[in-house]
Amino acid sequence: MSQIESQNGIDDVGQRSRKETLSILLGAAFLMATSSIGPGFLTQTAVFTNQLKASFAFAILISIIINLIVQLNVWRILAVSKMRAQDVANKVFPGLGYFIAFLVALGGLVFNIGNVAGASMGLNVIAGIPIAWGAVISASIGIMLFLYREMGRAMDQFTKILGFIMIALVLYTVFVTKPPVGVAVKEAFMPSQIDWMVIITLIGGTVGGYITFSGAHRLLDAGICGVEHIKDVTRGATNGIVITGIMRILLFLAILGVVWAGHTLDPQNPPASAFRLGAGEIGYRIFGVVLWAAGITSVVGASFTSISFLQTLFKGIQKNNRWWIIGFIVTSTVVLITVGQPVTLLIFAGSVNGLILPLALLSVMLAAHRKDIVGEYRHPKWLTVTGYLMVAITLWMGVISLGRIFTMFG
Repeated sequence: MSQIESQNGIDDVGQRSRKETLSILLGAAFLMATSSIGPGFLTQTAVFTNQLKASFAFAILISIIINLIVQLNVWRILAVSKMRAQDVANKVFPGLGYFIAFLVALGGLVFNIGNVAGASMGLNVIAGIPIAWGAVISASIGIMLFLYREMGRAMDQFTKILGFIMIALVLYTVFVTKPPVGVAVKEAFMPSQIDWMVIITLIGGTVGGYITFSGAHRLLDAGICGVEHIKDVTRGATNGIVITGIMRILLFLAILGVVWAGHTLDPQNPPASAFRLGAGEIGYRIFGVVLWAAGITSVVGASFTSISFLQTLFKGIQKNNRWWIIGFIVTSTVVLITVGQPVTLLIFAGSVNGLILPLALLSVMLAAHRKDIVGEYRHPKWLTVTGYLMVAITLWMGVISLGRIFTMFG
């Protein structure tokens, strides 16, 4: 690990114990998982569960499988190369890393506005705090994390605690709403209806963009990289998928119990109405806590990862890493309070987001068998084959998302 990284609050590798290493691995897993479960995911799950009922289980299963393949490829290859995604991309095709970093920074900033908004709405549900003040409070908490001397460890602990809280609260809601678990299991493997556009949307929101690289970049900052750490890295990636999968499945089941009972969700706020219909006012407050936790952890993940894509490309950012992250959060918050959430901008960012994963994943896959990048490491054939398949699928999704831009400005 470089001296610059140490100065910017990343962990001091030193004489790290096995327990500390496992803690960082779990922290990276939770960072990736909580980054993928933001306010938008809560809404998507409620809308699609209301639309497809138990058949939505199939979409969740497919998204988890795709997520697993993408994450294992990215985490392992970045770890053995000891380089971040943008540096690998520049090595494979000079200039591509700068382009990907630009897309990540642009998309990450716009999505972060939505993440701050989600956190502020969560505080509004919990305690009636006005949206503007909720945004300031939430942003301040996020900023405090990055003011810690060892901001990496602070980020790990924060995402782990809130991740466990989200899982516990949603699990309680599942017990209250009593969903048809047997039917959901059957539909996961033998769905009565399949909506591929729903699956594409779900994958784009939970795998696409910067999300894929958050955990891997965290491990690089912590110095957990190289062929000697490949088992640890694989374990970290797998843990991240398991955590994400548990949260997605529990949230789906909690809402399924509500719609299966014949309730109609409020189209103005589907997830809030699902929790309220399923568990009364307590359920509504639980939703507030889950929404705030999802929002604030996504703020932390988006800010950290977006700047991590820029820090190795520009020396000024690398030297003042933590202050750029803080500035990223402040900018997102100021835009939310002064401008709000322009729908067109969010749609544009979502379309741009669709280009990031196929380009970055393709560069990672091309690097997997280049000795000047990964040395003597031999990437598993099954990951290579399925990795290129994911490139094709995500590229197709990216082309579809590009269509949105032409629709907007055409």
